[in-house]
Amino acid sequence: MEKILDIVELIAYEKGLGVDTIKDVVKNSILRVAKECLDAQANFVIDDSNKDLTLLHVVQVCADDDPRLETDPKNTLALSQAHKSDPTLKPDDLLHYEISLKDMKRGAVNALFKDLEYNIQKSLEDQYFQKYKAMLNTIVSGVVLDVDSGQNTYIEIDGLQAILALKNRIKGESFKVGDSVRAVLKHVHFSKQGLILELSRTTPKFLEALLRLEVPEIADEEIEIMGIARIPGDRAKLALRSHNNQIDPIGATVGVKGVRINAISKELCNESIDCVHYNDIPEMYIANALSPAQIIKIKISENEEGKKNAQVTLYGDQKSKAIGRNGVNVRLACMLTGFDIDFEVLEPKENTPRVPEKVGLSMLESLFSKKPAPEAPNN
Repeated sequence: MEKILDIVELIAYEKGLGVDTIKDVVKNSILRVAKECLDAQANFVIDDSNKDLTLLHVVQVCADDDPRLETDPKNTLALSQAHKSDPTLKPDDLLHYEISLKDMKRGAVNALFKDLEYNIQKSLEDQYFQKYKAMLNTIVSGVVLDVDSGQNTYIEIDGLQAILALKNRIKGESFKVGDSVRAVLKHVHFSKQGLILELSRTTPKFLEALLRLEVPEIADEEIEIMGIARIPGDRAKLALRSHNNQIDPIGATVGVKGVRINAISKELCNESIDCVHYNDIPEMYIANALSPAQIIKIKISENEEGKKNAQVTLYGDQKSKAIGRNGVNVRLACMLTGFDIDFEVLEPKENTPRVPEKVGLSMLESLFSKKPAPEAPNN
């Protein structure tokens, strides 16, 4: 027993577990194996009061006419029998008989070590489970161990094996053994194979985590991410609002010359990322989400099932901008706002010419152009 106690601290150090945790595992394993291999009815306990682990069989002294002598003969002793060894004993006194592990058969010893190994591993997995459960939706990194025939990628993280399934990988990207990979921790659970860490690079949470790493104003909660919509590897839209009047949420997120947003885009296989202003007014929010299209009018409605719809009115030359290539822009706008968006095209009247939009220098010229002085009245 002394040898088992000597290795408790060593096991705790190697596995990164508490000494008390390992000690409890050892005690429970010894008790379990003792009941299985020595006597299932015996009342076994572990004494560790002297920093040693001692297996004891506890026997209670009973009066000679006590019925427990017949119902529980393994754990009781008649008073007359007890007086043969110690005349001072009284009913209900407890006797402790030390059991040596040397008395166990070899099969029992092997069973003990198997039970110890299993329960120490289980304790380790429980500790990892609590650790990684607290890390859900945060970025983790590791090294690729293997890529199977189904293109599922297995990554080592802190000595554990995590899986990045093909469905959670950005389209077109591939990894090989030895590559360093970053992903968001999506799910933690137990299976027959032990603790399983599921990773993802396609969820909006991965983009959100990257933004928190790259943009200090978001990490400091001066800028709030109100929503994210992604088509992984293609395009994403995020709605932002600032809690500081001196900070432009879009400018701070994009960074000088786009350095911040470009770094995130590169991590996401050059995914295009659009930033829009969030607005509490649904019509304004939808109009922002459909940019760069110019919207004339938006009508909000909701059916009996609670499904929200937005009827968007725009000119014909703006519809292609609102829909986007392959419908990507409107799909992202729907995902971002939670509205189903329908378009109504308004054609300008033949005799009502459209005023061309002024941009750049033209806009400045219109702001600062001098108006003609009014003519003097005729006398």
